[in-house]
Amino acid sequence: MSRELPLLRWLWGRPSVKAVVTAGLLVTVLWNLKCFIRSSNSSDEALKHTKVLTVLVWEWPSRQVPDLSGDVCREQYGIAGCRLSTERRLLSQADVVVFLHTTLPRGRDRLPRDRPHGQGWVWVSLESPTNTRALAGWNQTFNWVMTYRRDSDIFMPYGKLVPNRSATVSIPTKTNLVSWVISNYHRTQKRAEVYKNLSRYLHVNIYGKAAKKPLCKDCLLPTTSKSKFYLAFENSIHQDYITEKLWRNSLLAGTVPVVLGPPRANYEQFIPADSFIHVDDFSSLADLATFLKTMNSSRYQQFFAWQKRYSVKLYADWKERICTICATYPRLPQGRLYPDLQSWFNS
Repeated sequence: MSRELPLLRWLWGRPSVKAVVTAGLLVTVLWNLKCFIRSSNSSDEALKHTKVLTVLVWEWPSRQVPDLSGDVCREQYGIAGCRLSTERRLLSQADVVVFLHTTLPRGRDRLPRDRPHGQGWVWVSLESPTNTRALAGWNQTFNWVMTYRRDSDIFMPYGKLVPNRSATVSIPTKTNLVSWVISNYHRTQKRAEVYKNLSRYLHVNIYGKAAKKPLCKDCLLPTTSKSKFYLAFENSIHQDYITEKLWRNSLLAGTVPVVLGPPRANYEQFIPADSFIHVDDFSSLADLATFLKTMNSSRYQQFFAWQKRYSVKLYADWKERICTICATYPRLPQGRLYPDLQSWFNS
């Protein structure tokens, strides 16, 4: 041992050895520091993703506010980390505040003037631009939009097809050719013009307030399911504006939709090309009427091939719609305001 000490002192005294050892110690310290920082960041990310988001709905869309107690989003829709509330006293604590256009006050000054740092405001509308008024006064107000349009920050369609491998084709018994349920009928609408001309060539069974034949909530699907075809005519023509007229009144009911809305290519982004008939597929409404009246059983059944792979999911519950905000939240752009909401929605 006594011989080794002088040797160690000699080695340590050499500049090259001292530099190597010092460098090694420095590398070790820096590596440990990097691991510590990475671990801290991972912990911060974990906390960020496990944080329960508080979503305040400024005014619920229906008169009766549902029970929002408990973990509604997780228990009913499988969306964790989401707390819904309509209590405005929680404004300072809310991560997101939701404003439905149909419940917005007339003036911006009736909404909170200041919002907590990092709080996001969502503008919600399921109506088309044709039926949406007074947007000009809401510039520089909302961070995100939630609409039926696929380019929305939070996409909320009226329905969709979901994969279902065990599905089988089920076509209800048919007793008539064509039906249509219509509540708001205005002669200036394109659908009114198309119906008027189409009815010259075939009979359409009409129901709803406009026809003075209202249907109860549980009567609608059993009624439309008896028709071979259903007129899924939208009240206005806009990109992606495909409503419950297609999803519920037609596909879910088990009848073939005859659609009037955006171009066929737009519909095909939502449903298979062979699952519907588009008014624009024909050079005249007389040709469309002939096609419907002369269709044989084999050709008709082909329209239901989609049922072998999919089933219809409706989005009709506002609780589920609001819970979807939490599922989308990690991907939402931060720190942005829509400078001109009207221009965006009308584009």
